[in-house]
Amino acid sequence: MNNLNYEEQTKVTRAIIKAAVLMLEFGAESKLIEETAQRLGSALGVDSVEVSLIPSAIVLSTLSNNQTQSVTTTRRAHHKPINMSIVCDVQKMCIDVEKYKKDVDYVFETIKNIQPNQYNRWLVVFMVGLSCASFAYLYGADLNGFLITFLASSVAMYVRHELAIRKYVLIISFGITAFIATLIASISQIYNLSATPNVVMTASVILLAPGFPFVNSVLDAVKGYLSMGWGRWMQALLLSVATSIGIILAFALLSMKGW
Repeated sequence: MNNLNYEEQTKVTRAIIKAAVLMLEFGAESKLIEETAQRLGSALGVDSVEVSLIPSAIVLSTLSNNQTQSVTTTRRAHHKPINMSIVCDVQKMCIDVEKYKKDVDYVFETIKNIQPNQYNRWLVVFMVGLSCASFAYLYGADLNGFLITFLASSVAMYVRHELAIRKYVLIISFGITAFIATLIASISQIYNLSATPNVVMTASVILLAPGFPFVNSVLDAVKGYLSMGWGRWMQALLLSVATSIGIILAFALLSMKGW
């Protein structure tokens, strides 16, 4: 067992919590965050790592020198888009530290160089539009309905990207995106361009379904992380409410009764 002085342990603690915060910000489930932090701490020479998670912050303590020396630190986690490539990069770094006996400086340097894998923006817009249009087709939309759904969801995805670049609050971003998608999709009903306008307007906002937060909330709650589960469930619920408000506002503007 390594004997770390207080300064060394503090540096290790900072490295571990940086990795943990990065995983939390980009959507990793709570159990994975805790296990990765504990493995990283063990590889860097501390006796144990204790982690307390809430949706907006992490409190982390390390114990060393036969658990007689403790260092505790807290870091705030800022919401960022879900990106599993970053979560995987952190796990790969943890494996390298364990396998090749890397030091704490390697952890800091690796975290500094971790960058999200960015897909081509226009490819994402096209593929999201195509997936929503395909969903409409599977639910019986005609050809015009397919094309209108593709147009509405593609424009909505473009707007969502623009709002993200301008760092709009996610709830506002979802509401505006749903509003625009519904406005465009409604032409299928207003101008009788499609025999299946209900399917068109439903499928055009599928891109806003917060499936990942809902799944993570259930996984966290089942595994005993109740505060994280409730927090992520509430976040997903608020996004759903924002989407609904955007759709309702579009209906009110167009004096439409509904789907």
